Amino acid sequence: MPTSKTAPDHALQRLYLDNHGWLRGWLWRKLGCPDSAADLAQDTFLRILNARETPVIREPRAFLTTIAKRVLANHYRRQDIERAYLETLASLPVDEVPSEESRAIILETLLELDRLLDGLPRLARQAFLLVQLDGLTYPEVAAQLGISLSSVKRYLAKAAQQCYFAELD
Repeated sequence: MPTSKTAPDHALQRLYLDNHGWLRGWLWRKLGCPDSAADLAQDTFLRILNARETPVIREPRAFLTTIAKRVLANHYRRQDIERAYLETLASLPVDEVPSEESRAIILETLLELDRLLDGLPRLARQAFLLVQLDGLTYPEVAAQLGISLSSVKRYLAKAAQQCYFAELD
């Protein structure tokens, strides 16, 4: 039984066919790596496909550039997290270095945490990480960041709320 394409499906197919090569080239110039450019171009189109609503697109290349810049920023942020993690591992004594499997799990956890905290103000993010990762008390966080105890409590509540709602999505 043949299926017919809906209008949004056809528009997205047309967007892909008309602009995928251009977007891949734009990303290649930004990254200098054709393989990474191809991956991020696909990620850009996946974001569009996974959107809750099909967007109305008047300027396809401007639209794709905006989304690709976000995908690119996430790519760079992921690289920064991986680099920092590898530097931390390199500073550990050999007998304390986790197994390959544990390292992969830890890295994925760090990336997920970064995703959950994305969009929080800098101080809220720092307060959350100091409490959760470094085990500091609220008064210690307040002293280290130079803020009031009530601000620490407010930031931690905001971070908890952010994580909760991010998980619902």
